[in-house]
Amino acid sequence: MSATKLLCLEDSYLKECPATIQSVNCKEVVLDQTVFFPRGGGQPGDKGKLTLENGSIFDITDVYKKDGVVLHQLSSEPVNGSLKVGDKVNCQINWDRRYKLMRMHTAAHTLAATMHTELGLLITGNQLEEDKTRFDFSMEDFDRAKFEMVVSKANEHLSKDVELKVYTLPREEAMKIPGVVKLAGALPPSISELRIVEIPGVDLQADGGTHVKNLKEAGKIEILRLDNKGKDNRRIYFVLK
Repeated sequence: MSATKLLCLEDSYLKECPATIQSVNCKEVVLDQTVFFPRGGGQPGDKGKLTLENGSIFDITDVYKKDGVVLHQLSSEPVNGSLKVGDKVNCQINWDRRYKLMRMHTAAHTLAATMHTELGLLITGNQLEEDKTRFDFSMEDFDRAKFEMVVSKANEHLSKDVELKVYTLPREEAMKIPGVVKLAGALPPSISELRIVEIPGVDLQADGGTHVKNLKEAGKIEILRLDNKGKDNRRIYFVLK
């Protein structure tokens, strides 16, 4: 069984594609290619549907990787024989949900980069959702005024007509770039090339998620809540307007 080709990383705006089933195990389906994004890096997996040539529709509730294999989770186990190896299907994502996550992901990169540039902060954990995002970070002095300043600067970036750049670099070359080394160091040694997402003038890092094409598509960041989680442990929730 060959690896699933992730078309979503080649074109984040692709909403559907044809595919061939490689395996079916209970509620988990493996395809030869897919437009579905498998959850990772804080970004949730896509939802949507698979449609057979006979018109039968199967809902996809989550997509994830297990032991390197991309699995499409069905809402219920298919009746015996209704899905089988070799079947041709059409993959279609829930585009409204995906686009919200793309906007959120790009805004998150912009805010994280601005937090680092302005305050020297690094994100220690994150979770993207379609309606809000959470950042965890370490900060000695918890000052809301500083964060309002950072968000204001991030929103200045997000208001500009700036095209994102997505490309690959050899691992050795990418590891030399400040800010990418930390991320790349956590990757398996078997990965020889890294996918880079660059927001010109704002951020550059190894990233395996989906993004909008232009900063101005993301929207405006608004602080939802700031939490003090204990000694130097802080958390911010934000939404997009």
